[in-house]
Amino acid sequence: MAGSQPTLAAWQDPSAAPLVEIQNVTKTFDSVYAVDDLSLTIYPGEFFSLLGASGCGKTTLLRMLAGFERPDKGRLLIAGQDVTEMPPYHRPVNMMFQSYALFPHLSVAQNVAFGLRQEGVARNEVKQRVEAMLELVRLESFAKRKPHQLSGGQRQRVALARSLIKQPKLLLLDEPLGALDRKLREHTQFELVNLQERLGITFVMVTHDQEEAMTMSTRMAVMNEGRIRQLGTPSELYEFPANRFVAGFIGAVNQFEGRVVEQHDATLAVHAESVQGELHVTTQHAVAPGTPLGVAVRPEKVRISIDRPEGADNHLKGSVEEIAYLGDVSIYHVRVPGGALIEAQVTNRARHVSASLTWGDEAWVAWSADDAIALLE
Repeated sequence: MAGSQPTLAAWQDPSAAPLVEIQNVTKTFDSVYAVDDLSLTIYPGEFFSLLGASGCGKTTLLRMLAGFERPDKGRLLIAGQDVTEMPPYHRPVNMMFQSYALFPHLSVAQNVAFGLRQEGVARNEVKQRVEAMLELVRLESFAKRKPHQLSGGQRQRVALARSLIKQPKLLLLDEPLGALDRKLREHTQFELVNLQERLGITFVMVTHDQEEAMTMSTRMAVMNEGRIRQLGTPSELYEFPANRFVAGFIGAVNQFEGRVVEQHDATLAVHAESVQGELHVTTQHAVAPGTPLGVAVRPEKVRISIDRPEGADNHLKGSVEEIAYLGDVSIYHVRVPGGALIEAQVTNRARHVSASLTWGDEAWVAWSADDAIALLE
């Protein structure tokens, strides 16, 4: 409709009520901070990911939401209710573990029904809900099988069905795809997202896999040393990292360290020893000359050619040191005077037998100032 306003995402809508509120939560183990004064808000219907390396605090945060750990300080609220001291079995939360934790002596249907039977739900209702859930995850024909008779992907779906059948307000997933092979993992990512959208249940997932988080999340938080280093949508974190850590953690990136020489309008000139020259980067901030600055550029933004590029804001000449042909793309590593090794990613749009550039060739790499990222932190 002409003149209609775009729909705001829940986290952009000031009138939206959050489902999860983590307020200044701290958790230590033997005086080591696993979670350090962390605050976070998650909204209904989100597929939210906590992303970080091992030991960053993401699993501890998930376990506190589940009730398996208590925070030393701070509060946890779910749907407006303070659950900080509430035991796990009273929370409107379910958790799917990385190991799936299926009962080997029970059938698929019995595994899925276990939580309902523990709560004393009537037999007919249990049967109906189990059948509906198995149909939802496409396992209705496997109802009588035992876990050892299933593939990894099928066991994963049984664990998911068991977690969802109690209709929690919040489902917590701890590395849910870690045990699957790459091809099955990629397929299951889309299955999980589609299922979450159909059910409307809020998912909070812990993962160390950047690609997984980028593919599945509405929003994600990158964690390090118990703190959130940046929070946003996958595209925001990839295209506009707030600091050097996030730029280096999310995807491949070329990073250079330098000092600001001058600023003209929105463009900074930065002297970088590793390229023996100046780099140009666009920023919305005023930055004083002499300020230390990181400059980052993603490999897919870097153009590579035999001939000197015309009109490029940044162009450097070097020697092709490494080439990797990956089918859909080729990766080139070009060493430039000053020592920097610059990665360029080229999409292979046409079929060919041999590349025009090979090891040892001289080549130019180039990118625009708008494609570079200025990193003050």
